[in-house]
Amino acid sequence: MSFDGVFTYAIVGELQEALAGGRITKIHQPSAYEIVLLVRARGHNHKVMLSAHPTYARVHLTNETYNNPSEPPMFCMRMRKQLEGSIIESVRQVDFDRIIVMDTKGRDELGDLQTKRLIIEVMGRHSNIILVDASTNTIIDSLKHLPPSVNRYRTVLPGHPYVAPPTHGKLNPLEATEETVLKKIDFHAGKLAHQLVSAFSGISPLFANEAVFRAGLANRTTLPKSFLALIDDVRHRRFAPMMYTNGEKEWFYVLPLKHLKIEGQPFASASELLDRFYFGKAERDRVKQQAHDIERLMANEKAKNEKKLAKLEQTLEEAKKADAYRLYGELLTAHLYAIKRGMTEIEVANYYDENGGTITIPLDPQKSPSENAQQYFQKYQKAKNSFAVVQEQIERTKEDIAYCDTILSQLETASPKDVEEIRDELIEQGYLRPRAAKGAKKRKPAAPELDRYVASDGTEILVGKNNKQNDYLTTKLAHKDDVWLHVKNIPGSHVVIRSKQPSDETLLEAANLAAYFSKARHSGSVPVDYTRIRYVKKPSGAKPGFVIYEHEQTLYVTPDEELVRAMKQRQKEQAAKPS
Repeated sequence: MSFDGVFTYAIVGELQEALAGGRITKIHQPSAYEIVLLVRARGHNHKVMLSAHPTYARVHLTNETYNNPSEPPMFCMRMRKQLEGSIIESVRQVDFDRIIVMDTKGRDELGDLQTKRLIIEVMGRHSNIILVDASTNTIIDSLKHLPPSVNRYRTVLPGHPYVAPPTHGKLNPLEATEETVLKKIDFHAGKLAHQLVSAFSGISPLFANEAVFRAGLANRTTLPKSFLALIDDVRHRRFAPMMYTNGEKEWFYVLPLKHLKIEGQPFASASELLDRFYFGKAERDRVKQQAHDIERLMANEKAKNEKKLAKLEQTLEEAKKADAYRLYGELLTAHLYAIKRGMTEIEVANYYDENGGTITIPLDPQKSPSENAQQYFQKYQKAKNSFAVVQEQIERTKEDIAYCDTILSQLETASPKDVEEIRDELIEQGYLRPRAAKGAKKRKPAAPELDRYVASDGTEILVGKNNKQNDYLTTKLAHKDDVWLHVKNIPGSHVVIRSKQPSDETLLEAANLAAYFSKARHSGSVPVDYTRIRYVKKPSGAKPGFVIYEHEQTLYVTPDEELVRAMKQRQKEQAAKPS
């Protein structure tokens, strides 16, 4: 695990420096597991992410924007009542473990001074956010409730005393000496990294493996020195937040991890590192929960249409035999005298064969010669009539499969806001039933909110993340001479450069956005077509998001997530400037 006691120590230092003495002005709960505090401290506004997610639990300062539900959950409302307007007196770590405590002071409705303690336990699937009355150590409320039937060691319910998670008798590594390290490690038992994790609080396998690696030939002399050297870096906050990836797995830490033998990507702070590492992952999880029913529906629709397509193509192959049926009928009519009831086949001269060959025609032994001939003429007529119909059905079924692919692709890059627009679209298209809204008045739908990016030269680039946004961007918002981009023959976003003559660099950056927000986002050398908006048309009756275009040129790019983030960051900075 990367978010261990060492990482918690680094984060607490950042939070204490930024938030101590600050006032909690707003509290939001963007998802079931996340709380965002807005704090005004030392003339600056700060956002603090508190997450008790089973997989992405963390605490850090954040610059990201989170969408909040129209109706706040009960825990969020309780937090607002108890903490909004309070002053954060301190932020501290408990016993070098993954427990962070914010001590706050404020006044209640009667004006009386009250002290509250916000405790964030970053413990994997056992993570929790607990609000405690500091004067009585009584739990006011918690994000997750734990009754005695679930946890015999402690009860986490309103009105119960707060009991910290068990420490398992581990030592605080900040108080360790060479002697204590030697007492805790059995060098004959092996698995030295595992022994360090078991002996000291807040030590993760990442830290322990690094200590063993730096010890070289780990023994009673080298291991305590390497372990304490790393602890000394922690104590004096000599941190170097880094993210590592080997293409398949990612790690992050606040100390250099030499044992990974991978080049790391540095960050200015531990909070910035967590913002970068977790934001997309946590949002993908929120979208997956929100869009689970849509994803399952569209996957089933696609599978159903693929089966239908296979049957239609089989029918089409039968329809292609129309000319053969007509030939059989004509030849049987010409040879009726030679056919006897009960025959299963007959070989006759083929008058249409220039070489004067013969042909064998299957017969139904239960039918008379003329009935056999008539049966082939009926098959011919049926096949002839169905050919055009089946071809039309095949095209329509292929469009339906492509539409399902497009929706599934859009869900991969959608934000929670985008999912609601996709849901509305599927209701309009008849795939989903409308939600019953009790007493709700019908409101005029607002224009879709588009993703905005800024190229290196300051040019604005707009991206549609779903079909509603794509249609609005391409057919209503964009100017005729703006440049439009889309991946070639692959489901993806419509991208528009708000410029008549964009630079080559801007064109490549926009093409990168088109490739990144498409089904080919993990591919290399993705073909991206671009043309003027005036050459992009939406056919009458076409499905949402579908267009045809001409006069296109093609660029080849490899999607770069860092480039996309840089363009988004420029847009945020531009939006933050006073107009």
